[in-house]
Amino acid sequence: MKVFKLMFLFTFLLHTLAFCKNKEDNTDHSRESVEDNILPAADQPDKYLHLLEGKRVGLVVNQTSILSSQNNMHLVDFLMMEGIDVVKVFVPEHGFRGDADAGEVVKSEIDKTTGLPVVSLYGDQKKPSAQTLADIDILIYDLQDVGVRFYTYISTMHYVMESCAENKMPLLILDRPNPNGDYIDGPVLKKGFESFVGMHPIPVVHGLSVGELANMINGEGWLKNKVKADIQVIPVSNWTHADPYSLQVKPSPNLPNDLSIRLYPSLCYFEGTDVSLGRGTTFPFQVYGYPDPKFGDFTFTPVSIDGMSKNPPQKGKKCYGVDLRNESLDHRFTLEYLLHAFEVSGKKEKFFNNFFDKLAGTDQLRKDILAGKSEQEIRATWQEDLNQYKKMREKYLMY
Repeated sequence: MKVFKLMFLFTFLLHTLAFCKNKEDNTDHSRESVEDNILPAADQPDKYLHLLEGKRVGLVVNQTSILSSQNNMHLVDFLMMEGIDVVKVFVPEHGFRGDADAGEVVKSEIDKTTGLPVVSLYGDQKKPSAQTLADIDILIYDLQDVGVRFYTYISTMHYVMESCAENKMPLLILDRPNPNGDYIDGPVLKKGFESFVGMHPIPVVHGLSVGELANMINGEGWLKNKVKADIQVIPVSNWTHADPYSLQVKPSPNLPNDLSIRLYPSLCYFEGTDVSLGRGTTFPFQVYGYPDPKFGDFTFTPVSIDGMSKNPPQKGKKCYGVDLRNESLDHRFTLEYLLHAFEVSGKKEKFFNNFFDKLAGTDQLRKDILAGKSEQEIRATWQEDLNQYKKMREKYLMY
């Protein structure tokens, strides 16, 4: 027990030190916050440990599933230390340690530290099977989301809820603050554009915690055959949607700091083009560019980086573009960067690849850009849907 506990602590200490180093690089963007008083659900064991006594427990977790109050001890380690019968771990995109590249297949394996079976939910199987749930009495979901529709941890939650509903398995959701939870923006996903990077009719920046979204998914009947999952949400304490929240561990390989998380909704659309958003650098989602001087004066060259980007777009090519590392942490979703890159590229239809409409959740955005519409004109097209979503959202707010 002591050996794997020390190994867990060492591993996650390394993750935390790396994230803190990246946060130091953005000290000019610090914000006043009430973070010292914020308690994610995992940091309130008195509210959930009694629910696990005498039960075989499975967990949907990754490197973000930590208890700050226990020196960033991993939830798996903490529960085992408390004598809880943890029998299995399920992991989303990027894997148990959060070091698998975007889109990289995550394999099922035996965890070398704990000896627990690790079941991948990002490969051939994105939904827990009845077989993998057979030896479990209750499942726990504890993943740090960033509040953006195309961030796939919420897609994993959808499938976990669906499987739990179909197999009459109770699901305990340990809620965490949303670092982009202070606003709502972007086009609402249209029917027919569902994919793993967008499963629900919600805007790009949805303004919900995962617990609130889980209740919305249940309440609106979005699971297959409108089944309802037996969920219990343990809420965050001392947090509201207006409160900023700085993550202690990077939620995925290419979101290394608070600024990248705030810029993520605006820059991720470049995944639907061949413009680089900084993958293959130490500042992903904080710059954008292309191998053409007309894109901007700032230059960078993407390279392969273990644990971040093995084969980044425009690898080995000098890219010219825009450095956004002095952007404010108050940043909100904008089309400014996308429209600029589209205009200077001169590529018209060829600017977009087949992934763009999936990210947008609609083909209207691409068509409006091709039609030469301004950001203000484009925003007007999604306002009615956004207003309807905001009314629906009110029913599920917990904070």
